[in-house]
Amino acid sequence: MWGKPEESEEATMDQKTLQLIEYPKVLQRLADYAAFNASAEIALALRPSSALEEVRERLAFTREARLLLSLNPELHIGGVRDVRPAAERASRAYVLSIEEIVEIKDTLVSARKLQRPFFTKKGGEIDPETPIKPEDFREDAPELLYPHLLAYARQLTPPKGLIDRISRVIGPDNQVMDSATPELSRLRGEIKVAHNRLMNKLQSMINNPDIVPLLQDALITQRGGRYVIPLRANFKNRIPAIIHDQSGTGQTLFVEPLAVVDLNNEWQELKLAERDEVRRILAELSMEIGEVHLQITQIVNCVAMIDFALMVAKYAEDIKGSEPEVLAFRPAANQEHPGSHIHFIKARHPLLDPESVVPVDILLEKPHYALVITGPNTGGKTVTLKTTGLLVAMAQSGLHIPAASGAQFTIFENLLADIGDEQSIEQSLSTFSGHIKNIIHILQESHSQALVLLDELGSGTDPLEGEALAHAILSYLTANQIPCMIATHFAGLKSFAYATPGVVNAAMSFDLDTLSPTYRLMIGLPGRSNALFIAEREGLAKSIIAHARQQIDPVEHKAEDMLEDIQHQQEQMRFARESAEKKARDNERLQERLNQQWQSIEAEREKILQETRHEAEEQLADMRKEMRDLKKRMKRAVRYAEKASTAALEGDSATARAVKETKRQQSLAERDEDRLEQMEEKINQVFSEESVVSSSSAQPALQQPRALKSGDRVYVHSFQKEGTLVQIEGDTAEVQLGPMRMKTTLKDIKRVQGGGDPLPSQPAENEKREVPRLYRTQAAPPLELDLRGERAEEALDLLRGYLEKAYLAQLPFVRILHGKGTGRLRVVIRQEVTASHYVKSWDEAAENDGGSGVTIVRLKS
Repeated sequence: MWGKPEESEEATMDQKTLQLIEYPKVLQRLADYAAFNASAEIALALRPSSALEEVRERLAFTREARLLLSLNPELHIGGVRDVRPAAERASRAYVLSIEEIVEIKDTLVSARKLQRPFFTKKGGEIDPETPIKPEDFREDAPELLYPHLLAYARQLTPPKGLIDRISRVIGPDNQVMDSATPELSRLRGEIKVAHNRLMNKLQSMINNPDIVPLLQDALITQRGGRYVIPLRANFKNRIPAIIHDQSGTGQTLFVEPLAVVDLNNEWQELKLAERDEVRRILAELSMEIGEVHLQITQIVNCVAMIDFALMVAKYAEDIKGSEPEVLAFRPAANQEHPGSHIHFIKARHPLLDPESVVPVDILLEKPHYALVITGPNTGGKTVTLKTTGLLVAMAQSGLHIPAASGAQFTIFENLLADIGDEQSIEQSLSTFSGHIKNIIHILQESHSQALVLLDELGSGTDPLEGEALAHAILSYLTANQIPCMIATHFAGLKSFAYATPGVVNAAMSFDLDTLSPTYRLMIGLPGRSNALFIAEREGLAKSIIAHARQQIDPVEHKAEDMLEDIQHQQEQMRFARESAEKKARDNERLQERLNQQWQSIEAEREKILQETRHEAEEQLADMRKEMRDLKKRMKRAVRYAEKASTAALEGDSATARAVKETKRQQSLAERDEDRLEQMEEKINQVFSEESVVSSSSAQPALQQPRALKSGDRVYVHSFQKEGTLVQIEGDTAEVQLGPMRMKTTLKDIKRVQGGGDPLPSQPAENEKREVPRLYRTQAAPPLELDLRGERAEEALDLLRGYLEKAYLAQLPFVRILHGKGTGRLRVVIRQEVTASHYVKSWDEAAENDGGSGVTIVRLKS
């Protein structure tokens, strides 16, 4: 799906055109998101595909990547490195270094952790350090969410036992551990003993009163890997020793006394044996790695693809991209249209600053397949052509494009462009010659399923001949039904576009008040020349302006005035449409916020009702138990008193009184029990009526539900998000979730308020009930505290009092409004709620609910 160009027969885009439209710069920006060089290589090798299904698969891959990133915003590939060369060397019997082996282990560990977002464990959470076992996981959710990415995630399981094997041999300090093998443990033990004997012998020598005067310093050092002592040069014959080195002045000799040569030799021999054992251990590890080098290479490749997925997702988010709909060519039945289609609304050049670039609507739809753009210099014609080419190339590469949702285009088999100055000093070509050479190549390669972009067609030579040549080239393109966009200044091409079926005029608008281009493309009208108007505004003599006007055909002059009026009306319509769209978006956001607030209030109300019912049931149960215990005690007392009275006959008045009092207490207990049962029935009746009121207020008025249709606002249960229904195919629904488009079942969605159903009816005033309680609570404060504009100290005082009241009122959560501003008020407020003993947790509000200017505080119950 994402093979290199040389591996794909479909990668047929003209390479020179990709350079002209600056496609490599887009790839470089994409590669800047890479976490390691393997994924950067994939990005830089990316080329557009002309295979319809392949492009759809690529776009689905990017859609899944954006969903993965949105659900796991902190996801990254960890410590993965490109260890493929090391694994390949190991397969050829090379012994890897400790550092290379550790990098392989770290890569495998990171790859194993990278699997976790794609799997859901049965029965709860998972330990990040525990290897994934197939029987421990179900993959139903990932199969729905990330079918393409899951194919790579499944291959991230490391070779069995390799990570543990490396961990048992190489320690955290990147050294082979003593416990790696019994032999290494024995050698290192003997090295330590030999080293201690050597040091003790040397230490005794430098502390010997007879030897100390002969030494330059009383210390032990090393030369050539052997331990030596510093001897004064003039005493070199006083101590039998081997000279290994001398100081720069020659006054000090570094000697190995003959008394320690054997100890030094023993220590060195053990060190060499240790080195050989370590090398043998590393050779065994390298051999094990070599045996699974193909699996390690595949793991790195899959990690690179997942990192590439994160790259395309982050890039799409940064350019505010959306997924375009890919269409197949459908030539018209009457053979008057090749079947091409481009529909880009609010398209932006991806390499320009998104805050300053002016969006442009690029529409080349039936019945048109050729667009002739006219307008002033620096008006945006060239940028429009490059934007079109780049967006087509990006989309056919599987990238989301910087345009509004709903973008559509057909897959073009080739993209051919002549943009910019083709002058070449080395080849002795003039600007015109360079253009002609490029156009010849374009005409040879073009066909009805290629897109041709020509900038300043016919320029660089005599205007009359240039216009005639441009006319002929455009005639050739239209006669062969080749989709094309052409930028020009020639008035003759405007007339040609007006008179030729399938060709449409377009103009880059110009603000005559500011004498500057607006960079907006207006389709359906040719561009008009503003030369005389600009000259007059700049102060050219009126006599010259008048004389120039006389040279213009009055009919053409009138046509220019009509064009100005039409363009002015179109601009007014555009402003009116944008204003209406803005109001519609504002209303939709307001409606959504009101719905969310209403749902939050209903959820809070239901929660309080349930908690109150639960508390009431608990208290009733306690009282019922207490009454049962009391009745038992009373019955036992009555039985005891009756027996006592029988024994005492009539003479024991105290016993008779006790019996009488006991019976009275029993009667009172039975009466209290009856009252308790009546109270329970009344409370149950109140809760039952409250549930009826709640359900009536939570549901819309009964009406016959209509079927879902395209454009409805729906709620997707599996994503817990709202979106717009695009289309329904059988039991499958296609839904637009922000910039992402996904498919799900009809059972997974439901229409939301504002999507065709009426808003829920509110209960009448006399239907509202106070939530019953068996105890008194403090009056509830409002759910929202507005601290905007307050000083920090005053705000903290208000906040502390408010949190205490909200806690006593048993509110589940509250909203603190502090605004964004400099951020100081937000910081002190969040420090306070973090330290408050009333607070369970807090979160920043969603972006559409205030974002960083609002803090949602959850209170302890």
